[in-house]
Amino acid sequence: METLSAAVARLQADGYTGNWFADDGGWLVCETDGARFDTDHLTVEAVVRFEGASDPADESILYAITSSDGHKGLYSTTFGPETPPGDVAVVRAIGAHRR
Repeated sequence: METLSAAVARLQADGYTGNWFADDGGWLVCETDGARFDTDHLTVEAVVRFEGASDPADESILYAITSSDGHKGLYSTTFGPETPPGDVAVVRAIGAHRR
């Protein structure tokens, strides 16, 4: 089974170099340059889920995303009841933009 760090390295090698996070308003923000992305202008190219061996709280999800203007980045969050509200909004919104 692929680890999170191995999946990140593999996707970075494919050009997904931005490290993105969700803000409280449900936008994705690039940690490197501060670019902000409306989820309506994103395409999810790949999704990788990770489940904890014995603890459901260890679940996480990794997205490889391309913006309409060509930015490529990775976004990850916990997956489940402990997911922060900003991340819940982003996960719901980008679910409709999977390739």
